[in-house]
Amino acid sequence: MHWRVPHGGAQWKAVQGEPNRQAFLAGIRHGTVHGAVAFRASSPVGWVCYGPRTEFPRLLTVRALRGTEQAGAWSVVCFYIPTRERGTGVATALLEAAKRFTRDSGATCLEGYPTVPQTVSPIPAAFAWTGVPAIFERAGFQDESGLGASRPIFRVWFRRP
Repeated sequence: MHWRVPHGGAQWKAVQGEPNRQAFLAGIRHGTVHGAVAFRASSPVGWVCYGPRTEFPRLLTVRALRGTEQAGAWSVVCFYIPTRERGTGVATALLEAAKRFTRDSGATCLEGYPTVPQTVSPIPAAFAWTGVPAIFERAGFQDESGLGASRPIFRVWFRRP
């Protein structure tokens, strides 16, 4: 829900916990929250949240992403992969599912904003919830960070506007 709240600070504190849970459930019921869950046998092993970039107002307030908007873009904003499942291809499979859904929904492109590792050690989950570049690269995304953003932006294009 972080990206669905326009600003941090007091606005974020006001919706933490139960208000966010209720807003998330309402979004699912109304079809404005999109995502995919991965299962191994009958157990969930990860999920990804994505949607039209316009559904994530916080993206417009992040200085590092200003000026990078693309008409018809959808965004991948959050992954959750339990520690025991990391490195097994779950995140890549979820990203592939997000690509199929967004392409079939008419998006011009799908973009993500991964955390870039600063060491060779795995990034703690608390800092890697937007994914890491390797996931996006394996799924065929291109690094378009040089287009004015100071934060990494990886995109896969379905059709240019």
